[in-house]
Formats: sequence, structure tokens, C-alpha cells
Amino acid sequence: MTSSSTPAPASPGAPQPLRPLRRLTARGREESHRVSSPLELFFDLCFVVAIAQAGAGLVHAVAVGHAGEGVLNYAMLFFAIWWAWMNFTWFASAYDNDDALYRVVTLVQIAGVLVLAAGVSRAFTDHDFALVLIGYVIMRVALASQWLRAAREAEGAERTMALRYAGGVLLCQVGWLGLVVLPEHARPWVFLVMAIAELCVPVYAEKNHSTSWHPHHIAERFGLFTIIVLGETIAAATVAVKSAVAEHDAVSELLPIAAGGLLIVFSAWWIYFVVPIHGHLRSNRQSFLWGYGHYLIFASAASIGAGIEVAVEEAVGKAHLSTTAASAAVTVPTALYLLTVWALHSRHFKVGLAQQLVLPVTALLVICCTFLGDWAVPAAGLVSAAAVVTGTTLTARTAGRRRPADTAATAS
Repeated sequence: MTSSSTPAPASPGAPQPLRPLRRLTARGREESHRVSSPLELFFDLCFVVAIAQAGAGLVHAVAVGHAGEGVLNYAMLFFAIWWAWMNFTWFASAYDNDDALYRVVTLVQIAGVLVLAAGVSRAFTDHDFALVLIGYVIMRVALASQWLRAAREAEGAERTMALRYAGGVLLCQVGWLGLVVLPEHARPWVFLVMAIAELCVPVYAEKNHSTSWHPHHIAERFGLFTIIVLGETIAAATVAVKSAVAEHDAVSELLPIAAGGLLIVFSAWWIYFVVPIHGHLRSNRQSFLWGYGHYLIFASAASIGAGIEVAVEEAVGKAHLSTTAASAAVTVPTALYLLTVWALHSRHFKVGLAQQLVLPVTALLVICCTFLGDWAVPAAGLVSAAAVVTGTTLTARTAGRRRPADTAATAS
């Protein structure tokens, strides 16, 4: 049964009567006014709880001098959070029917992420992933039930795809048990193998039939989650600055860090949303790379906030690391964010070498700011802001040169 054989339900973004049970069939990719639903927004906000806990664990690990271990744990935990969010988001874009059963199963997934969030601190401090795994299993089993429900209504290649998704999700949960039962030194390898296996499930499942995800809806969902992650970055940094001022009365030391951090976050928002990406998402060939690449965008954006917290703690003498190392906690994720956004978004819309080089050069200059001592963070903020000004100016000049040419072509 294809998406064209069943009328799509009204957009869940608009108020509509709640039905206890609807058929869970594929929605049309060409639907108009396809927007994020209140349930999806609630889902995102609850995921930020887990992201905040992971960021707090990263801050503590870096501040006490265990940066390598902290980054590894953060990468593993953030993958679990991000991948569960990713799978729900793409499924909802294709199959959200907003009936009572769909809502209940989604709320179960939210409960799972809250269980995962409760276990993040223990995973960082004691390397105990049991509670994290329980939360992840709750989320993933609930998602598998949604795929089985979709398979029940589907036929042919679409049914095969849905069953492959459900089977792949459930099989991967067995592999993740290695994080609990295997020795600690083997866990990073378990994570690497299982992360690759998880990423392969959608590729295999959609080999012969693609889900009817909606380009505008997907672009909006990822954009909204980017906003939420950047908002969490500002919130975490604000709390850190407020606490440091109250305890140490170090306004003069913290003001440059706060200003620089704010410029970085503002620039990060501007750079991500400067171009509409939905037109680039035409098929799975583009969407898989784009969606998977957002692991680095989301993780680096959240890490900027953790880095600002580390820089604040170092400035008031609470962190056991050098000024250069504390600065790197801000500049490295900032540079990674700039490069990833350029690779996934901006390069598809840039015209000419000058425009293409703005973000890569900015990332390099931000890394160089690491070695400026106490002025590293404000300098990185100014460089990021300069990238926005430069990119906007070059785009305006290019548009200005094109306009007369377009007018002449039309007249001829």
C-alpha cells in the first residue's frame, strides 16, 4: 500500500479531534503546510534534559583533567540520545497519524529518554551504563512497535521495509547489552560496532522502498532541535556565570567570556539558518548524509555550552587545567560546528571561492584563538561574528551583480 492509496490525515500541527485509533499509513510527501506537531515539540524539549545531563558530565570530566575520558563518554551518550531522536523524527515525518495509540507510544519513548537522563551521571562517574541502557531499550522497543504497526497496514515493499526497521531496531538492542556485561576496556569497541550497526539499519531497510518523509517537515524538525540545543547552551553558560559571580565576585574576569560565548552562539544560529535546506533534501542519497552529519552539529553545539562552563570555572580557579586547555574546550567544538554546517548546509548555496572559504577559514581562525590566553573566548566570538558579516556582505554583493544581468536577460 503506497502513500497515494490512502488519504493523508490533516496536519497534526493544526487543532483536530483526537481519535482513539486510526490506520497507521504513510503520509504524502507533497502535503502542504506540514509543520511540527505539539507532541513533537514536547518530545524535543524532554530530550534536552538528557543533553543537559551529558553536558554536565563533560564539564566535570574536563574540569578535573580527564578530558579524553569525558569526551569519549560524552560521544557515546550523545549518540544514544541523538539516534533515538533521529529515528523518531524520520518515522514521524512519514507515519504520524496523531491518534491516541500513537501519542501513548511516543510518551513511552519520552519516559525512556528521562530514564536515560537519570543514568547519565552514573555513566560518567562510575562507568555504569545499566540505567542508560534501560532507558534506551524503552525508547527503541516503543519505536519498533510503531514500525510493526505500520507493517500491519502496509503491503509489498513498504511492508518489508517496516519489518526490516522493526527487526533491525530490536536486534541492535541485544548488541548494546555489551556495554553492561563486557569488561570496561571493551566498551568503546562495543560502542563503535553497535553505532555502525545502528547507522546501517535505515540504509538496509530502505534499500528497495523509501519512507515518505517530508522535506519541509524534516528541515523544520532539525532546525527546531538546533535552536533547542543552542538554547540549552546559553542556559548552561548563564547558570555557570551566575554561580561564579555569586561565589567569587569575578565580574571583570567573566564578562569577556560571557560576551564571547554569546557572540559564538548568536553566530552559530545565524549561520545555520541563513539558507533554506529543504530544497537539497530530494532523496535518501542526500538525506542520509545530511541527517547522519547532524550528530556532529548537535554534539558540537551542545559542547560549546559545556566549554563555556569550563572556561568560567578555569577563570575563577575551580578547574584543574590550563587556560589554553580551557579555551580549547570552547574553540574546538565551535570550529567543528562551523565546518560541519558548511559541509552539510552552506556549501550547496555558496557562489564563488570567496563565499566557500568563509566558514572553513573562520574555523581555522577560531582554533588559532585558542592560544590567546584569557582573551581566547571573546576573540573566537568576534571571529565568528565577523564570519556572519563577511558572508552576508559577499552574498549581498553577488545578488547585486546578478540582478542587472537578470534584468538584461529578461529584457532581451
